[in-house]
Amino acid sequence: MTINNWELCDGQREEPIKKMVNSVGILAYGSLIDDPGCEIKAVISCKLERVQTPFSVEFARSSSTRGGAPTLVPAEEGGAPVKAVILVPGEQVSVDQAKDMLYRREIHQVCGKQPYNPCNPSLCIREIRQFQDIGIVLYASFRPNISKDELTPSSLAYKAIKSVGKAKKGQDGISYLITTKSNGIRTPLAQEYEKEIKRQTKTESLEGALEKLQSSPRKDEC
Repeated sequence: MTINNWELCDGQREEPIKKMVNSVGILAYGSLIDDPGCEIKAVISCKLERVQTPFSVEFARSSSTRGGAPTLVPAEEGGAPVKAVILVPGEQVSVDQAKDMLYRREIHQVCGKQPYNPCNPSLCIREIRQFQDIGIVLYASFRPNISKDELTPSSLAYKAIKSVGKAKKGQDGISYLITTKSNGIRTPLAQEYEKEIKRQTKTESLEGALEKLQSSPRKDEC
């Protein structure tokens, strides 16, 4: 059954929380928070808020599906723990099933039957045991591909700006940054990254920068 309005399991009575100890959860700390995909969304019973990632996160991956825009990934260097939520599937969903669903969502094959491929060199589905009163919590761990030298606010802003017009509407780097900011996600580079986008586009807000870029013809189209 599809659940469109998930109940919060955060702050529930002690007894319901205990019942989750042997369950599985999916840790969301980026676009997964608002867009888990139809397959995961259909099995979520509740979500646990006021959670923080037990690892550092930064805008350290350039995503080809977002026009090369920076996206959040576990950081090998730098970064910081960020705000997250745990999506808790119903009891009928096993760890392996949840792992397959998360993998398909991350490789954009939510309608397929592709199982998790642990040999994928760029994506690993990792497990955290007994985290936030949940037996096993899964999270997607993409390999960072932005070099240390490029991991600067000006470089990130340049990539985000260039992604507008290349990525599908709403999938560009500025839209991604707007969404992460609205979810309270802050990394060490986030504030200066945002300032750089506004400086490079000569605008006062991320929304203004996006509107300006979307209304301006790309140079390769002139």
